[in-house]
Amino acid sequence: MHSILLQAQQQGQGWAFPIMMILMFGVLYFFMIRPQQKKAKDQKKFAEEIKKGDYVVTIGGAHGRVAELEGDTFILEAERGVRIRFSKSAISMDSTKAAAGKKLAE
Repeated sequence: MHSILLQAQQQGQGWAFPIMMILMFGVLYFFMIRPQQKKAKDQKKFAEEIKKGDYVVTIGGAHGRVAELEGDTFILEAERGVRIRFSKSAISMDSTKAAAGKKLAE
């Protein structure tokens, strides 16, 4: 009797596990991996389009204008005479857009 129940369970699950795994990977890709790749691509494009005179906010929270660009680095002028060198990857795209929107509203 016990072996009949085990055989009945195994027959119904032949394709269920592989289909479930494919569905789980599909959900994982479309809801986690793909949006993260798109965000990284947008961040890289944003950092490449920075030019002298742009107002930016760094990941650490430093606000200022880009005074100079040198390859993968830029010099941020926080106040008159205060100049700090940062890597382009330190620019926060989201914070810069939010700060720029706030300045336009004022």
